[in-house]
Amino acid sequence: MATFKDLLQASFKSNDTEEWLDVHFTRPIGLVFALFWNRLGVHPNAITILSIFLGVGAGWMFHYTDLRHNILGVVLLMFANFCDSTDGQMARLTGKKTLIGRMLDGFSGDLWFFAIYAAIAWRLMPENIPFTTVKWGIWSWVLCAVAGFLFHSPQSSLADYYRQIHLFFLNGKSGSELDNYEQQRAIFEQHRKDGNILGQLFFYNYANYCRSQEKRTPCFQAFFQKGVREFRSSGVQEFGSSDISHDFLKESRPLMPYTNILTFNTRAIVVYASCLIGQPWIYPVFEITVMQALYVYMHNRHEALCRDLSKQL
Repeated sequence: MATFKDLLQASFKSNDTEEWLDVHFTRPIGLVFALFWNRLGVHPNAITILSIFLGVGAGWMFHYTDLRHNILGVVLLMFANFCDSTDGQMARLTGKKTLIGRMLDGFSGDLWFFAIYAAIAWRLMPENIPFTTVKWGIWSWVLCAVAGFLFHSPQSSLADYYRQIHLFFLNGKSGSELDNYEQQRAIFEQHRKDGNILGQLFFYNYANYCRSQEKRTPCFQAFFQKGVREFRSSGVQEFGSSDISHDFLKESRPLMPYTNILTFNTRAIVVYASCLIGQPWIYPVFEITVMQALYVYMHNRHEALCRDLSKQL
């Protein structure tokens, strides 16, 4: 019988792409929840839906200025994250993966942070802009919209793309979710022929999501096409055992901490701290400055790596 440690390891995507806080805190708690809900026969999709309510509820708590509501917001967002971890771990351990599950999983985190940005914007409106006597007013909404749509969204999508690329070179296609626009667009067209409205909705948006990732990574696209051709002509049976993968992973592995920073935990900690000390404007400003600087650095390093490897090929 598998031990808890064995199940925990099996529920990871890979050791390379797991963040320290997740390995030692979020994932163990998520696994306990996963085993409990699985014993009761609860589907992972139900856990994802629960996480949406918890995350949106957390956002609502952050629009209050008192400490009690903000602490409740911290607790709710932590439990939303536990649920998000739980549904993924359940899906990997039980194989219960569905189209609706993919849609909900991508949608849930977006809803959490939409609620958080809206709460911060609402909370800031009657307050003074720091170091001035001018009220934030409508500018709080401008600040949060810029932070969320123009910075947060592209940062997290490219971080996710780099993690999936790393997993592909580490484990092959079966161990990653590295997709491309042409494939996903073809699936969308098939769903359109079949009249599957749900499939059309998901794959239309997902194809465009993939295209936005590809447009921002021209050096990787060139290297990947060359690398796949080289692999197919090499006679190696497993992509992960090829020289191409070894060379790529050696340089990609040090970049994984940056992809982790640009996902959930760092953002959540800054949200917690800024709201609890009564300075919620810090979070969107942090997003626009610190997180964007990390994003630019990560992107430039990754593109330079792919450009160098492409020349070697």
